Amino acid sequence: MSYFRDKVVLVTGSSSGLGRVIARGFADAGAKLVIVGLEASDVHRVTEEMKAAGRDVLGLTANVTDQADVEALFAQTVEHFGRLDVLVNNAGRSMRGKVLDTTPEQFRELIELNLIATVRCTRAAVPHLLPNRGHVVNIGSLAAKSASRWVGAYPASKHAVAAYSQQLRLELGPEGLHVLLVCPGPIARDDPRLYPLEGLEDVPERARRPGAGVKVGAIPPEKLTRAILHACERRKPEIVMPAKARLLFALAQLFPSLGDWIVLRKT
Repeated sequence: MSYFRDKVVLVTGSSSGLGRVIARGFADAGAKLVIVGLEASDVHRVTEEMKAAGRDVLGLTANVTDQADVEALFAQTVEHFGRLDVLVNNAGRSMRGKVLDTTPEQFRELIELNLIATVRCTRAAVPHLLPNRGHVVNIGSLAAKSASRWVGAYPASKHAVAAYSQQLRLELGPEGLHVLLVCPGPIARDDPRLYPLEGLEDVPERARRPGAGVKVGAIPPEKLTRAILHACERRKPEIVMPAKARLLFALAQLFPSLGDWIVLRKT
């Protein structure tokens, strides 16, 4: 029997993109799902698709940057399913722009979504997760480990997610909570796009692509999903994909100038 059989999994930002694939992966492993998105039409479409495939799914519309919405989200989840076993903090976004041209307001907006929403959801979920020795999965990025050029406030917001994940592990790990930080490179998409610039500055076009011009292959979302499920079963603390990026992160900690040189060469 699958480890996730009849476990209840809530995935934020799961009405599209990577979140949708992650949710489907948990469903294929036998989990009951809570699909969460900002647009009601998208949530309804994905929920109906999964129900048609025989999945036990609850679709909820919520703005995870709003405290009242977050409280209602978890109250409805527990009322419907009676428990919660996994929270996947997937909602978030990247941006493109030079760091000095990124305004304090843009920093605040991105940190509100990428970090504070994760904090809101985690605080609401933990009382329900602890009795079940549950899991918090925080979707970070390679940018959670190493900054890059032309991505504005994104690395600062994701570095903070990495720190928050470690704090959770240290304080709540002994109480039975499993916390997984997921740090992937660019995710492969069926419809590759250029990110819009969020300022008037001149940024190389290659930096507007997924990965901001980092010389690393795009990761199939299904592959990352399988790694997440495996890491949850084994209660691992972290995924870095591609794994070879760990060498850069280790070198950058020991020799910051060398780390900067490698990043410049790889972007």
